Amino acid sequence: MANSTTTTLNDLISPMVAEALFVANERSIMRGLVRNYTLPSNSGKTIQVPIYPTVTATAPGENADLTSTTISTGVANLTVLENGIMTTLTDYAMNVSESDVVRDLGKLFGEAIAKKIDTDLTALFDGFTTEIGDGTTAFTADSIFQAVAQLRKSGVPGDDLACVVHPLVAYDMKKSLTNTFANPNPGVGNEALRTGFVGQIAGVSVYETANMADSSGNNPGTTGDYKGALFHRDALGLAMLSDLKIETQRDASLRATEIVATAVYGVGELHDSYGVELNHDSSIQS
Repeated sequence: MANSTTTTLNDLISPMVAEALFVANERSIMRGLVRNYTLPSNSGKTIQVPIYPTVTATAPGENADLTSTTISTGVANLTVLENGIMTTLTDYAMNVSESDVVRDLGKLFGEAIAKKIDTDLTALFDGFTTEIGDGTTAFTADSIFQAVAQLRKSGVPGDDLACVVHPLVAYDMKKSLTNTFANPNPGVGNEALRTGFVGQIAGVSVYETANMADSSGNNPGTTGDYKGALFHRDALGLAMLSDLKIETQRDASLRATEIVATAVYGVGELHDSYGVELNHDSSIQS
């Protein structure tokens, strides 16, 4: 069992600690960009989302019967699983610390669960059939315009679109927008230079997150391949059975307290045609 003791928490048990400082975890962004569902208790572990097809109207002509159209729905299954993290904090470590270690660890664990949700959702980007880039080229604004064109060609609504890429991949687009960080173009180029935030391109908000895996293993000899995506909210789904929950439990014989953070959720692709994979390589990944 992994326990937190005065040895492992030595930096919190110093002569003077004004405030616990955490290694910055990437903020969770994906949850607000996808379709969210709540799975009621005692209703099974899978939520089925019906997927309706695109239908076409016809003009039969005057005094002619319409032909019956069969509507066949598909279904996306989102199966929830338990996700969690825990540690056992000894009484001695808690009592000699100047910081509220239980609260601090709870915050840290909450951020870990949020990061896990983001990572699980960004892993779905690799499942989109339509792909732009081959993992060897840099990310540019042209990729966004291509992705938007692909979605609009498929009749995807123009609202609720988002683009999510890794910060190392986003670097190359910022560099091109600002002409290598000098003599910036007006508008979005100025914004990228001033704040480092890309903002909107082609009407799509561009987000950065480090909560995604390097897929360089699929392209031997390269590094820094992070598969982002441009997608509509209905492309991906998040089913939540039990939201983030942090509990403590006393272990008297061990003279310690268990700190447990859990969440029960499932993720999945809903509409494949509502998303485009962006497979690009970072020029600054070592």
